[in-house]
Amino acid sequence: MNKVFLIGNVTRDPELSETPSGVAVCRLGIAVNRRFSSNDETDFFNITAWRQLAERVAKYVKKGNKVAVTGSIQIRNYEDNSGQKRTAVDIIADDVEFLTPKNASSSDDGFAPAAPSKKKPALEAFDDDSDIPF
Repeated sequence: MNKVFLIGNVTRDPELSETPSGVAVCRLGIAVNRRFSSNDETDFFNITAWRQLAERVAKYVKKGNKVAVTGSIQIRNYEDNSGQKRTAVDIIADDVEFLTPKNASSSDDGFAPAAPSKKKPALEAFDDDSDIPF
């Protein structure tokens, strides 16, 4: 079984493109903090989304947003410009959940930031229990 679940912050704005046959593909990066690390270590992952998911991610996700990605790991080997053999690990997204609230991101795609809410007054502490029916 090849299944991965990551929650992290988007490190760069998603890049939407199309294959020669017209299939949408979106690439982005996320930073994931290690859960049990004492040194605040972070891992960086390249995420690839396809088709309608790619279009949604490109439309609603921006750098700095928190996302949850479910997908599979794909390893590919290639040769860089200097002839060195390289290995890349990519996450192919099956689903991307947007965890940043709509009002926390500034965008012009229909999501207007919510008006600042008026804080409700804090409840006062009462020492008098005389009005409690039990």
